[in-house]
Amino acid sequence: MKIGVFDSGVGGRSVVNAIQKELSGTEIIYVEDHENVPYGTKSPDELLKLVLPILAELAIKSDLIVIACNTVSTTLTETLRENINIPLIAMEPMVKPAAEQTKSGTIAVCATPTTLSSNRYFWLKNNHAKNIKVIEPDCSDWAYMIESKAIDHTKIRRRISEVCERGADVIVLGCTHYHWIEDDIRVVADKFGAKVIQPEQAVIKQIKRVLLQLA
Repeated sequence: MKIGVFDSGVGGRSVVNAIQKELSGTEIIYVEDHENVPYGTKSPDELLKLVLPILAELAIKSDLIVIACNTVSTTLTETLRENINIPLIAMEPMVKPAAEQTKSGTIAVCATPTTLSSNRYFWLKNNHAKNIKVIEPDCSDWAYMIESKAIDHTKIRRRISEVCERGADVIVLGCTHYHWIEDDIRVVADKFGAKVIQPEQAVIKQIKRVLLQLA
């Protein structure tokens, strides 16, 4: 079986690493659109023009595709599924698990502006966190910092401190780029007793289910 993995930039490589660790015998074809990163401030129409041709080509070589980009997943998944004839596995902010795990009744979702303004994200909040306070810190420049290898660690830690001070005890990483700064985020979260969650393991479970169906 061949698994295609797509992301706008380096974020998806963390997903590739996680898949390789769990499914060592599986061939992975990784594609990133580094020329057009970051995706998180682009409109759905702009994203569709960029992503659809890439996934169409990747689908020719793959048995399934992981969309390792929360921005694309929350804005385009249904449209892409109508145009791509192999299974697509989306990655989206873990609002439901965060709402289930919080003890303070407050969670923080670190995600891009386009993800936070998407209909899918609104649906996730409305259905799974209706009675939960959701803090959405400004992470709009995080992906760019990570891609350009100019990470302002102090700024990131300060932002996480702020949401923890406002009561968030679960922090959702809603962009795969942020997986590369997870250690920074955990250093601060641990001081406040807050959890940090991201969807790599959930996606691997879904990959395994789809592979069984395809076998």
